[in-house]
Amino acid sequence: MKLASTLLLTFAPAALLASQASAQTAAVQKPVTHHPTASSANALPPNIPKVVGIAKPLYSLKYIDTHIGTGPLAESSVLGTSQANSKVIFYTVHYTGWLAKDGTKFDSSLDHPGKEPITFPYGLHRVIPGWDTGFQGMHVGGKRRLFVPWQLAYGDSGRPPTIPAKSDLIFDVELVSFSDKPPASKTPPAPKAQPAPPTAPAGAATPLPATKPDAAPATSTPAPSATPAPDTTPKPPSHPESR
Repeated sequence: MKLASTLLLTFAPAALLASQASAQTAAVQKPVTHHPTASSANALPPNIPKVVGIAKPLYSLKYIDTHIGTGPLAESSVLGTSQANSKVIFYTVHYTGWLAKDGTKFDSSLDHPGKEPITFPYGLHRVIPGWDTGFQGMHVGGKRRLFVPWQLAYGDSGRPPTIPAKSDLIFDVELVSFSDKPPASKTPPAPKAQPAPPTAPAGAATPLPATKPDAAPATSTPAPSATPAPDTTPKPPSHPESR
C-alpha cells in the first residue's frame, strides 16, 4: 500500500502538483505578525505592579511608556573614530527590577542609601544590553517599563544567587536627567577642625603641669620614735664611804 500511495503522489496531474506547490510557497512567504497587547504584557506575577498600555517592540525587547516626560528628548552617545568626533552621553535614572518568572524584586535605586539614582554612559556596554537600547526615545521625566529577555540581560549564566541563569527581567525606569559631562565624584566631607587650646597672654608665666609626688602616701601608723644613744662620758672613780 505504501508503494501504491507513493506512486499515486508521484504521478499526480501536473496541475495539482503546481497548485499545491503554489499554496505551500504562499504559506511560507506570508509574514507572521505578532501584535503584543497590554493583557499579554501584564500576564505577570501578582507582586509586580500592573501598568496600562500596549507593549511596543524596541529592537529585541518590548516596552510600555507609563508616563511621557515633558523634558528634552534624551540624546544618544556617538562613537567616532577618535575622541574628537565622539560624544558620550550620561543618563541618570531611577529603576526597580524584578524577575519575570516569579516577581522577585532583586534591586531598586529607591532602596539604596539616600534613594540616590544611578548614572551610566549610555550605549557603551557598561550596563546590560537591554539598558543600552531601552531608553531610546525617552524624554526627561519619562517613565517606562522594559521587558528584557535573558539574551539582553545576564545571559546563560545569570548572576547567581540573585538572578538565575536565562532569567527574563522586568524594569520600571525613570529618566531623571542626561548630560554630556560625567558625574562629579563624591568626596567624603572634611572632618571638622578641633578648636585650638587657649593661649596665655604675652608676658604671663606659663604654669607648670602638676606632678605627683614620688613619696608614698601617708598612713595612719605613726613612725617609731628614735632610741637615745648611750652616754659614753668617763666618770671619776667612786670613793668608799668614810667610817
